[in-house]
Amino acid sequence: MENYQKYDLQTLKRVIRLADPFKSLFYGCLILGLIMAPVTAFRPYLIKVIVDDNIWQQDLEGLQLNAMFYIGLTLLAFILRYLFIYYTAILGQAVIRDFRAKVFKYFTRLNLSFFDTTPIGTNVTRTINDIEAVNKIFKQGSLTIIADILSVFMILMMMFYTSWRLTMIFLITVPIMMIASYVFKEKVKIAYEKVRTQISEMNAFLQERITGMRVIQIFNAEESEMKKFNSINGKYRQANLDSILYYAVFFPVVELINALALALLIYLGTRGIWNGTISVGAIVAFPIFLSRIFRPIRMLADKFNELQMGLVAAGKVFKVLDNPSVIPDDGTYEPTKLEGEVVFENVEFAYDEGNDVIRDISFTLNRGETLAIVGSTGSGKTTIINLLNRFYETQRGSIKIDGRDIKDYKLHALRNRISIVLQDVFLFNGTVMENITLRDDKISRETVLHAAQQIGTHTYIEDLPDQYEFMITERGSNLSMGQRQLISFVRALVFDPDILILDEATSSVDTETEATIQYAIEKLIDKRTSIIIAHRLSTIRHADQILVMENGKIAEIGTHSELLQNVDGKYKELYELQFSDELVA
Repeated sequence: MENYQKYDLQTLKRVIRLADPFKSLFYGCLILGLIMAPVTAFRPYLIKVIVDDNIWQQDLEGLQLNAMFYIGLTLLAFILRYLFIYYTAILGQAVIRDFRAKVFKYFTRLNLSFFDTTPIGTNVTRTINDIEAVNKIFKQGSLTIIADILSVFMILMMMFYTSWRLTMIFLITVPIMMIASYVFKEKVKIAYEKVRTQISEMNAFLQERITGMRVIQIFNAEESEMKKFNSINGKYRQANLDSILYYAVFFPVVELINALALALLIYLGTRGIWNGTISVGAIVAFPIFLSRIFRPIRMLADKFNELQMGLVAAGKVFKVLDNPSVIPDDGTYEPTKLEGEVVFENVEFAYDEGNDVIRDISFTLNRGETLAIVGSTGSGKTTIINLLNRFYETQRGSIKIDGRDIKDYKLHALRNRISIVLQDVFLFNGTVMENITLRDDKISRETVLHAAQQIGTHTYIEDLPDQYEFMITERGSNLSMGQRQLISFVRALVFDPDILILDEATSSVDTETEATIQYAIEKLIDKRTSIIIAHRLSTIRHADQILVMENGKIAEIGTHSELLQNVDGKYKELYELQFSDELVA
């Protein structure tokens, strides 16, 4: 328990530090809370004065004056509470806006292994739901708790000043209230943790199933997936019902304690009036004192719970920010252009310990040359280009570009000079132009048109309803595979890369489109260093080198003609197998 409380305190400190850019707003809210406390506490006492000194003494002039004073205090309390609620909400929104931006920026720095092992829905939950819960720490948590605690102490002081006898009667009920509040706080905290876990699981499930709905329908798996969803949905419902149950029990208990305290005050206070130890004004004022003090006490338990909810959520977000899977960006070298020489020296890599994906890879790709990489599925082809772009970090060996280790380059400078066309094209919701430029203002429309014309894509885009302003839906679902591939090809070219990587870039297009792209490839690779991963061996005959991968190792390397001369070689085997399959087809 001590370690858990220490963890909560550390998390709270980290959350409060998020408000550092908004110190003036934070302290302004704190001052408003400090002013509200005495105003709230003094108003019931003023009722006591009005009853004892004005009404009981028939002082009409004093009654009018104090009544105006009470109205003024009420208006002041209204204004202070409005400003406090409004500005704490502004503070919370400002903090979570920056916090969400910080988390998203951190996501862009994580290596791909993090996304390989963490469901997208979980990351969405962290970025939206959990960060929204952090808002409660400012809006309904720390500052509000401070204001409420101060109000309780100020009201208690005024209660003692008004009548210590009645205050002692009230204090009899305080231990019952404290026990009820503690039990409520602990039970709701456990229930809330279950809610956060279940909503994360639901988001992950929904994101994956909605994205893969085509597969579900193809294989008629709707019923089985519905059963899984009902199970997750049921657990989420139950977690929420558990928290609602505790609220449903706690608030009536508070009302019961309030009624008990009021009954004791009336019974014992009336006897005090008879023997002259308690004034009539005190009896009138104390029910108001009770309503004023029970409100923050009742809400404190709920707000402590909101605070803990926010801390639980913040802890999950901080866990992401503390993830060590960040690509270090310690390099200082920022070239505006690369010569394009690529050297792999004894490179080894594993996604997890004991399962090497590539082993002892060494090769040299000279400036302006084209390297083709072939091999069976899982042989390590794509891993090589992922390592070249530093999407993952090598365990052993080194990768150099132009004689410098890629770790010496600033990450942005390195990736800015390399373009990749992937087999699985990802397009965003937006226009064709936005998907090509990725909203980079430095890329002009003329540059896009020129690149599209170079590879013969311009006519394809012009055939779309709104041409370059055609609105692409999520993941490019309103385009064919070939159209998506062509757009991604233009996207790679507009950045004018020094190193061009094609990862089976022609595998998803028809023969006519492939011929168009193949012509553009041959024209472009003559000017820059290129790496081509291909399963159609006929498209890489003219590569300067062909690297054959097998089980994470280099099986062979050489030109097309050299490799075909090796009778027992892997390349010859693949070539003959593919050639015979094409003849049969």
